[in-house]
Amino acid sequence: QVQLIESGGGLVQAGGSLRLSCAASGRTFSSYAMAWFRQVLGKEREFVSGISYTGVRTNTADSVNGRFAISRDNAKNTVYLQMNNLKPEDTAVYYCAARLDRDYSDLRSGYRYWGQGTQVTVSS
Repeated sequence: QVQLIESGGGLVQAGGSLRLSCAASGRTFSSYAMAWFRQVLGKEREFVSGISYTGVRTNTADSVNGRFAISRDNAKNTVYLQMNNLKPEDTAVYYCAARLDRDYSDLRSGYRYWGQGTQVTVSS
């Protein structure tokens, strides 16, 4: 069982930056691949970025590639999403997700554990 708590969301102007954090409970965090998804009200939850259990492999959606970066610190049981050059279309609720697997998935169905989400709002 893993519990995930996101933080770091907020209101930022276009072109600004935010760093999201996701703190995980439990002593086996390093066994889980992690990901960030986002969802706009009325739309499907979409994959943003994923990271393998060691942090060696990462992937980022085309829509945020070059602006967002995922990382993890297994000693702190935390995964991060650094978001730079934010755009109004990045406005969404961002969710952290975990799966007991070495590698990430870009499918929502691939994750058993989810955080409660953190709101990111980018003003133009």
